[in-house]
Amino acid sequence: MPMVGRDAELKALAALLDGPTEQSGILIEGEPGIGKSALVEAAIAAAAVAGLRVLRATGLEAEQNLPYAGLHRLVYPLRRGFDALPARQAEALTTALGMSDTSGDPSPYLVGLAALTVLADAAADRPLLVVADDVHWLDPASADALAFVARRIEAEPLVLLCTLRDGGAAPLCDAGLTTMRLDGLSDDEATALLDHAAADLPAPVRRRVRAEARGNPLALLELRTAAAELTEPTAALPLTERLERAFTARAATLPAGSRSALLVAAINDSDSLAETLTATGILLDQPVEPEILEPAAAARLIDIGSGTVTFRHPLIRSALASTATADDRRRAHRALAEVLGALPNRRVWHRAAGTIGPDDKLAAELETTAEQARHRAGAVAALERAAALSASPELRAQRLLRAAELAVDSGRRDAVERLVGLARTLALTPRQAATADWLLSGFDDGMRESPSRIAELAATATAVAADGYHDAALRILWGAAMRCFWIEPGPDTRRTLLAVADALPIAADDPRMVAIQAYVAPFERGDRVLRHLRALVSITGRDPEVDRFLGSASLQVGAFDLAADFSTAAAPGLRAAGRLGLLPRALTVQAWSLARLGDLAAAAPVATEAAAFAQETGQPFMHGLAIAVQAEIAALRGDFPQAVTLTAEAERIGLAAGARPVLATVQLTRGLIALGEGRFDDAFADLNRLHDPRDPAHAPFLRGYFLAEQAEAAVRAGQSEAIQTLLRELTPAAALTPSPALHIGMRYAQAVFATEAVDERFTAALAADLRRWPVERGRLHLAYGEWLRRQRRVVESRTHLRTARETFDALGCTAWSERARVELRGAGESSPDRSLDARDRLTPHELSIAQLAAQGLTNREIGQRLYLSHRTVSTHLHRIFPKLGISARGDLAALLPTLGGTNS
Repeated sequence: MPMVGRDAELKALAALLDGPTEQSGILIEGEPGIGKSALVEAAIAAAAVAGLRVLRATGLEAEQNLPYAGLHRLVYPLRRGFDALPARQAEALTTALGMSDTSGDPSPYLVGLAALTVLADAAADRPLLVVADDVHWLDPASADALAFVARRIEAEPLVLLCTLRDGGAAPLCDAGLTTMRLDGLSDDEATALLDHAAADLPAPVRRRVRAEARGNPLALLELRTAAAELTEPTAALPLTERLERAFTARAATLPAGSRSALLVAAINDSDSLAETLTATGILLDQPVEPEILEPAAAARLIDIGSGTVTFRHPLIRSALASTATADDRRRAHRALAEVLGALPNRRVWHRAAGTIGPDDKLAAELETTAEQARHRAGAVAALERAAALSASPELRAQRLLRAAELAVDSGRRDAVERLVGLARTLALTPRQAATADWLLSGFDDGMRESPSRIAELAATATAVAADGYHDAALRILWGAAMRCFWIEPGPDTRRTLLAVADALPIAADDPRMVAIQAYVAPFERGDRVLRHLRALVSITGRDPEVDRFLGSASLQVGAFDLAADFSTAAAPGLRAAGRLGLLPRALTVQAWSLARLGDLAAAAPVATEAAAFAQETGQPFMHGLAIAVQAEIAALRGDFPQAVTLTAEAERIGLAAGARPVLATVQLTRGLIALGEGRFDDAFADLNRLHDPRDPAHAPFLRGYFLAEQAEAAVRAGQSEAIQTLLRELTPAAALTPSPALHIGMRYAQAVFATEAVDERFTAALAADLRRWPVERGRLHLAYGEWLRRQRRVVESRTHLRTARETFDALGCTAWSERARVELRGAGESSPDRSLDARDRLTPHELSIAQLAAQGLTNREIGQRLYLSHRTVSTHLHRIFPKLGISARGDLAALLPTLGGTNS
């Protein structure tokens, strides 16, 4: 059968297989029967001619609740390569595929990384085409793993080819694959196909088939055999229903026994011929032989292989299942359940599908299956079905809410809303009602909710605590505190939250309690929070999530040095465990803090990674904050065009829901750009927006941490009175908290605006402990040197200006280092041009790889850290070496001597 009307698509597939290509693969989208499978078969044939190895998996509707079923079919042929995997990857992959006795839920990201490594290694021996048909029916665990692989294909001789039905959703839609959209054939193309395939049909029948098919190739071919039996469908009948009618019309002509066997095969979650025949025998109450399926094979509905029965098109399976009566489906499920006595996890699903009404024993078995599930999606489905079988409303609600909680972990907001909605139709206990509230607020940190919601959560936490559920109350309070970071609820609500927290019998140094107080009252509780943080920072071996809490708390109270320490400590553990939902949060805090401290070389790759992981894990506002940090770094480096581009992108994300920290960081960056370009009035106006409660960029906890930039702009813009007013406003807060960032900024502002005892103020500011704050120290030297030169104390000024220049050169803060050079020239001393160092020649992603290589890590170890294949790492290093003028990785340590410990 020739392929009609697909010349452009065949050419694109040939280009994909020829390589090298910038594409990681192609996602073919279109309605059922439009020709996706035919194009895949053509690509597989072309791959065989080109010498590529082909690995293939097909999503099956019946296997959607079997975690990693699709991935198993894909990588099992490569199982000999599993032994070469790093230990944690091998354990995760073999556990996911049921090939080890290890219990527990493997990290989906470690499974994805292991799959990437195995595929990349296989592709190194022979170029590889990975085919995933009907990804809308892949089990979610396999779909996530394939999307992970797709996003990271760079230099490997490996491409993906996937197909997706119209209206289907899959993680692969956002995995960077090139979309190939298939539309229906034109009238001329449809006529040509019918001329070849149905030349014997009468002209009126051919016209009818062509009109009904509407350019769908499968419909053209299938309806030609069914046109005589089908009645004229209505104009509004959807295409998929027309095709199902075509398929079921052919099945309706089969003997009754064959139809029963076909239904069993359609609802079975396996292609086992033996299972289908045994269950059919139970259904018909008599032994059956494979011959019972021969009429279906002759009708081209199925293929019978060696021990398998497969449908010629997935639509045939769904058509048969959907058109059967509910009673027939239940009887078939019960028959299969009898066959699967040795496979309890599959058996319980078929028993559940074959049961009407409550069955507490079966519901308990499903709940056990959910707890043993290796992937959250399977557990969610099992718990939802268990809830439906529960006789007790309280148990039903409990199982629905547990399913919703697991859906939160999976990032499935639609499922959470649906499951919580179902639970709320029942009479919930106070604890269950509180859990429902907490679950619904778990996404986006409540960004899309009204600020009044924070007070509601405080009341809920109080009620839950009164019932004795203190840990649950603390979790609810943490959710409310997080909202105080993104949105401003007002002082009354903040006081209410503090009162609830204070009433809980939770230790004051509990990391969650420390973080709650830091988020809710960064100034009022700053002293207490900082004492706990300084006591905890020297303790090692904590859960990385605890370090993430403490890093966030440090950021709130302006201890950016501690924030960098805690978040840097958290990142490796989160990365190693594959907890990529939490990792971008830790990385963003790390990058934000390092940028404020002036460690741009370390901050840049961390911010890039944070932005990528936040986007990949569906955290839009954390993605926006990471981009805003990237913009700040670009501004500090003097790359103002790039900074402008990134601020616009971050602002677009932040304005969508009023994400104040994102917008505040955007305004800081705009102030830095204006300062660097000498637009001091603009700089002051940009930074002043942070202090206006009516402005969306107003972030109360941040407004006191950018005082040095504000004062610098105010000096040159003639805004002495405005800055003095601001300092008076912040003086009460400074009396409450020893926040390093706040006090460093106030000392700087007081020095540059002093009219008497100026030397003493600058000397006192420089005498403070600024060992971890080099950019602030450099800024003080620059301002002091400028003041001394204006006082005609030129010789004294040179020492400070020279120190500022050297500091900013080392940090890469180009705009300030150029200002120091200008001032030095005015003081009669020339400065050599700043030479580009190794860090300036690399992209942040390349710098991240180079830093790890400089530490002596192998390509595989770097790949494990950054969730890349080791071959991609190798390709990047070969691009890095010429940029740096070196030929071996051993030279990296000399070029990047100060960066060895900064990358996590």
